[in-house]
Amino acid sequence: MSSIALALKYRPTIFSDLVGQNAVSQTLSLALDSQHISHAYLFSGLRGSGKTSSARIFARALQCESGPTSTPCGTCASCISALQNKHIDIIEMDAASSRGIDDIKRVIEQTKYRPSYGRYKIFIVDEVHMLSKEAFNALLKTLEEPPEFVKFILATTDPLKLPATILSRTQHFRFKQIPHRLIVEHITNILHKEGVSFEPQALEMIARSGSGSLRDTLTLLDQAIIFCKNHIEVASVTDMLGVVDPKVLRDYFDAVLQRDTAKIFAALEILQEYECEMILDEMMLFLKERLLARDVEFQALFVDRFSRILSESKILLNLNTDGAFVLLLCAMKMQEAMKVKDIEAMIEELESEIFQAPKIDKDSAVQIKSISSQDAQNAPAPLSQLSPQMQFENLIAKLKDRNMQLGESFAQNIVFVAFEDQILSWHSRAQGEDKALLKEHYTLIKTFVNEIFGANTTIRQVPMPSESTKSQDSEINTQNVNPTQTPMTHNITQPTDLVDSQKSENTSESVESVKAAITQEMLNAPQKPAVALDAQDAFLQEHRELINAINESIGIKSVIAPRPETIPNDSVSKSDDLQ
Repeated sequence: MSSIALALKYRPTIFSDLVGQNAVSQTLSLALDSQHISHAYLFSGLRGSGKTSSARIFARALQCESGPTSTPCGTCASCISALQNKHIDIIEMDAASSRGIDDIKRVIEQTKYRPSYGRYKIFIVDEVHMLSKEAFNALLKTLEEPPEFVKFILATTDPLKLPATILSRTQHFRFKQIPHRLIVEHITNILHKEGVSFEPQALEMIARSGSGSLRDTLTLLDQAIIFCKNHIEVASVTDMLGVVDPKVLRDYFDAVLQRDTAKIFAALEILQEYECEMILDEMMLFLKERLLARDVEFQALFVDRFSRILSESKILLNLNTDGAFVLLLCAMKMQEAMKVKDIEAMIEELESEIFQAPKIDKDSAVQIKSISSQDAQNAPAPLSQLSPQMQFENLIAKLKDRNMQLGESFAQNIVFVAFEDQILSWHSRAQGEDKALLKEHYTLIKTFVNEIFGANTTIRQVPMPSESTKSQDSEINTQNVNPTQTPMTHNITQPTDLVDSQKSENTSESVESVKAAITQEMLNAPQKPAVALDAQDAFLQEHRELINAINESIGIKSVIAPRPETIPNDSVSKSDDLQ
């Protein structure tokens, strides 16, 4: 193995040797072959990406005796002197150390003289962003219109620090970060040439530590060859780089996935020996590799949760939180993240609960049946099993719950009559503001009626009977109704809206219909023998509340107890008078 550093020994000498910069090398090669050569170039990119090497290759291609060409021969005097960095017309300048206006003045002075040996006088200015403001201003005029034999090649790692006037006077080539895969392939080829054995995973760790810089990676590779004594292995590389062994990370995540707290704390004892930020970065890379490898144990759901936890942990580190505490908190969060079920598992569990009834023994079945029967007895009756009057009260309660003013107005002005054959009949005595309020909210009232009494329920308003009608009805009831019989309510077939006013002729017709219906009911009622007066008085006294409720429901204000005799025969004539 040579004593020369690998970064220098394997430095690119032609465009095809550049690693990961195909776009730049192809553009420069085409410019040389087609003789479309600019007077100034700017190469920018990450350190170790090939900026300075490309500048030297381009300068040698311009000076080659068989050129300008994209493939310099490497054998002519110009190529040999350029490869040895001794070409008198290729001038390299480090702007980091020569950044003042006097240094730029000396460069400008040299541009006045023609090249003494080569075809062009080429100035390579490395780290050009380090020049002072005055130096940039002094260089502007010469950079914009240099002599035809002068070429400028500027290189920088931070193009944003360059003035816009400099950027506008150059062709800008951006060198991208070299992909990890290409770096691994490159150092693998170098180790084969050097005759050094290695473990592939160790090279992965070295390339990852180089952070996309080929020069930094080759420097680490030199160090690894020395430390590992020409056999690069994972254990030695982890010790050399101070990174955690991937096996430790694997054991840690296996313990998390298996919910093994003892193994987690054992892994944490090892991880606390390293820098916390580095461990978090290694964990992120480990999860990335497992995800790319399609490891079935590392589902995308878990990887996403773990990555969020690691990101939050890095924020805690930026707040100067203790590293050991951050690692412990991170481990506890990962354990909690494992307890959350994914959607598919929740669906499967729900399906199993729905479609697979649990098996229970006989005693448990009897006990469950007993409890269910008790609950059924204690459960409130559904609305469909309530009496119409109770359903009507429920309607009032719902209206009050929605709108107290509306519910109070409805309760004071609407009187329940009957509910038969999906027809709800009521009286309305609403006037003025109450009438307007009920009419405004009729849609809401109708909605609640359909909800309580049924979707097909229709509303019929029965007009309030006049006082004379009430007195005649009272007389008829006094003479012809036996108090032991339950009066029947009748629906009037005159449908109206809730609060629509009735014409006088319609009211008269409705009253006559009521009288006719009540008279017909009395004629059809079976006759019963008379009862003793004392027994009748006792019955009336005992059922007074029931009789009053019945009288109120049919609109009778008072009832005179009939004498204990049969229904008179002139009932038909009285009903004829009502008609």
